[in-house]
Amino acid sequence: MKVVHRVLDPNLLDPDAEACCALAVMTKAPRAGRVKTRLVPPLTTEEAAQLSACFLRDTADAIAKATGDSARGIAVYTPVGAEEAYIEILPHDFDLLPQRGKGFGERLAAANEDLFRIGFTSVCLIDSDSPTVSAECYTQAVNLLSVQNDRMVLGPSDDGGYYLIGMKKNYHRLFEEIDWSTERVFDQTVQRAAELKLPVEFLPTCYDVDDRSTLRRVCDELLGENARSTINTAPATRAFLREIVEREGRARIWALEK
Repeated sequence: MKVVHRVLDPNLLDPDAEACCALAVMTKAPRAGRVKTRLVPPLTTEEAAQLSACFLRDTADAIAKATGDSARGIAVYTPVGAEEAYIEILPHDFDLLPQRGKGFGERLAAANEDLFRIGFTSVCLIDSDSPTVSAECYTQAVNLLSVQNDRMVLGPSDDGGYYLIGMKKNYHRLFEEIDWSTERVFDQTVQRAAELKLPVEFLPTCYDVDDRSTLRRVCDELLGENARSTINTAPATRAFLREIVEREGRARIWALEK
C-alpha cells in the first residue's frame, strides 16, 4: 500500500524539528490547467502539469541530497486534499505542510511562521520553478544558517526575484510591501533586510522556468551541445524534455532563438 506523506500540524511542536533547518519548497499540486499555464503553448496543459511534477521531483531530489541530521525536506502545498498527488513525486521522508493565506506574499509569510512554530531552528523557503539549482546550493544555505550570528540567506533569480529565502527567526517584515512577480522582488527584499539591520548572505544566481524563453534556456542547458557538463542536473526534467524532442522534433518545444 502506498503511504501518504505525513502532514505537519503548525499548532504542534515536532520534536524532530529541534536543531534542524526546514528546506521547504512551495508547491501547487501539478494538475492540468492549474500549473505552468505560461508554458501553454508550446506545451499542452497536461504536459505543463507533467513538467511541473518533474521540476518538483528534481528540486526535492536536490534537497534530499542536502539534508541530513541538520535539515529536513518539506513540501508546503496547496490545495488541501491533494496529498496523494505527491506520493510518486516526493522522497518518502519528506513531510507536507498546507499553505494558508491569499496572495503569494501571505503564503510565504504564513509558511515561515508555521515552520518556526513547529520548532525548526531555521527555515528556507524554496520555489518549485528552478529545477537546475544544485544540492550544493541548499547545503550552503543550511551551513550559512547554522552559524551563531543572525542573518538572512537569499538565492537570487536572474529575473529579479529569488529562488530561496532563509532565516533564523520569523521576520514577517521580509514579506511586506513587496511587488510580487516583478523584477523588483529581490531588491525590495534586500531593502527590508537592511531596515531590520539583518546581514544577507547570497547564494549563486539561478533562473526560473516559467515562459517560452526560459523553457528554451533549460533545453539548451540540459539537451544542448554542452549538456554533458550538466549530466547530473535535473534528471527528471531532462528526461521529460528529451522524450518530447525525440518524439516530435526540436521545433515542438525548443525553437531556435530568432
